[in-house]
Amino acid sequence: MEVAVPSSISSSAASLERIVPAAAAAATDLGDCSAFKVYKRRWFLLAVVCLLNCSNAMLWLTFAPVADKTAEHFHTSLDMVNWLSLVYLLISVPFGLLGIWILDTIGLKCAVILCAWLNMVGSIIRIFSVISIFSLGSMNFAYLLVGQCLSAMAQPLICFAPTKLAALWFPEHQRATANMIASMSNPLGLLIANLLSPALVKEEKDIPLMLGVYAGPAVLACVLATVGVHEKVPPTPPSASASHSNSPTFCGGLKMLMRNKPYLILAFCFGAGIALFTCYTALLEQILCSNGYSNSFAGLSGALFTVCGLIGAFLLGLYVDRTKAFTESTKICLCLTSLACIAFAVVSQFRNQVYVLATVSSLFGFFGFATYPIAMELAVECSYPVGEGTSSGLIFVTGQVLGVIVMVLAQNLTTKMKEAPFSTCTVVEGGAQDWTISTLMMAGLCSFIACFYVIAFHTNYRRISTETSNACSLNKTDDDVAVTAQQ
Repeated sequence: MEVAVPSSISSSAASLERIVPAAAAAATDLGDCSAFKVYKRRWFLLAVVCLLNCSNAMLWLTFAPVADKTAEHFHTSLDMVNWLSLVYLLISVPFGLLGIWILDTIGLKCAVILCAWLNMVGSIIRIFSVISIFSLGSMNFAYLLVGQCLSAMAQPLICFAPTKLAALWFPEHQRATANMIASMSNPLGLLIANLLSPALVKEEKDIPLMLGVYAGPAVLACVLATVGVHEKVPPTPPSASASHSNSPTFCGGLKMLMRNKPYLILAFCFGAGIALFTCYTALLEQILCSNGYSNSFAGLSGALFTVCGLIGAFLLGLYVDRTKAFTESTKICLCLTSLACIAFAVVSQFRNQVYVLATVSSLFGFFGFATYPIAMELAVECSYPVGEGTSSGLIFVTGQVLGVIVMVLAQNLTTKMKEAPFSTCTVVEGGAQDWTISTLMMAGLCSFIACFYVIAFHTNYRRISTETSNACSLNKTDDDVAVTAQQ
């Protein structure tokens, strides 16, 4: 198979093939550039994945911004309400491994459609808890748990999908951006939940309205996925790495990852980062209400955290797509994230610091969220040719396991406040909690992983190296082809 070049340089290309046959062989090893093609429907697939990711995140964080009102409505404790968030972490661990297998073995289409249905059914079952005909009396809270469990099963499928979608449907100069857009739709869902839940639930009697509103996006996403997703791969590949199915089997990929030191360091550090962000979003309202901050301000802080994170991820995604500086970008952002986490741990223990807290939350999100999509792309780069679902999914599963540990530890490190005259927490059982030790623990963990990652992580970009051995791609000109062959 020969690389197609203009007639004006065909003779020079032929002579180059005779002089450097090894370079010519490398140039054609991954396929003919004429076979590389992108399709407009990749943007529809991206939109469906974004909507699913956003809806699933909204379902996950539905109750966290109004935890006290939820506990009051269902006559239960805050610890039980926290389980509505914790169940996502617990269930997504075993189902995370299944999700990895589905993505890398059966394909993206099956993963997206299955996720859509689990997400929709889970959102509908939650509504049963407030419908009298389905009432279980004091056990209505069980409907919420069942609905959260089904939505939690869907989470790994859609959270692992962005790297797979970017690799299969987008050319190399758009991969980081596509991954960023799909990945950041998850924190967008957290943003919506942080703003929408307090806005809808002024009193505990507003809980039914909130559950109905959150079911809408889940139903829409299911309809779009079922009707519009028809293919698991495009008819022709968009890049050299997508043109060959050279990924190992599921078990073979896991074995390769377990022997890959850079990947293991990356998985631990960013898994711990995911755990910290999970705790922050789930416990923010409880941390702030003890010191006199309202649910609305907690929702605003969470919103600033997410909005600034989306901005940071967008800017960093564009930068990395041009420079491929994955490692340097993640190291700098992770260090700045740890500083913001320390600042939050200190400032959140003082009253009347709304402007400082808002600024700290914004910086925490700006630097922290920006690293997530880049870390997922970096996982693929340092583990290639392991499947994208496996490499990114295992980091997410690690984050969920560590999230359970950190969240349970944070709750157990709290102490009941003897006097809390300024507390805005309204709960049926217990009372205001002192979160000082818990937040300092989270800040210490964030600082440790930042230092460890900066010192210990070093890797080569395997996928990029493989693609640069190919003489042509969608974003190279014919002159680039000649220069690559000459080199």
